[in-house]
Amino acid sequence: MNERILIADDHYVVRAGTALVLETAYPKLKIDFAENYEQVKKQLTARHYDLLLLDIDMPGTQYKKMISELKGIQESLKILVFSGHDKDVAIQYIREGAEGYLSKQSSEEEINEAVRAVIEKGYHYPSELIGLIIQNKKSNPVEKLSSREYEIFKLLANGYGNLEISNRLSIQMSTVSTYKKRIFKKLDITNIAELIKVHETMH
Repeated sequence: MNERILIADDHYVVRAGTALVLETAYPKLKIDFAENYEQVKKQLTARHYDLLLLDIDMPGTQYKKMISELKGIQESLKILVFSGHDKDVAIQYIREGAEGYLSKQSSEEEINEAVRAVIEKGYHYPSELIGLIIQNKKSNPVEKLSSREYEIFKLLANGYGNLEISNRLSIQMSTVSTYKKRIFKKLDITNIAELIKVHETMH
């Protein structure tokens, strides 16, 4: 494989480690890097890429909107969402048009397989995702949440208070309150008891 791929992640270790894994398996790959969303857009405007490995939590991220925006720059671009988040979040991005999902906890083998699959077949959906994608989950209100909101939603549902959440995620208390308001509005709920109910219906 002598394709050109772009690894977009704000952590140097992730970029370097992923590149090393891929270069070992596919020495002819050309690999470039971006460490924030602005850089991703710049790189895509400047040259053609066969594949983008996209971290969804880097600085400047637009979350799900990124998929359509980046494909607007390069129509044929294949996007592999690279994330530490769980599968519920991955499905949202696949619904937006991403060609696949790769967990940051993946082994070398899984990283190589995912990249090869997207380049050769055009997609890579881990088998456990297929069933979830097929299930008609359109009515799931949680899909309206961004990945950060989803993370806070889960912590709230598991009994964490604003202070604990702010410490855990290293964000201001006021930021947690803002997120909480947004989550309540998007899920059309008014209290934590209702939030817990929504969380339970997902399982």
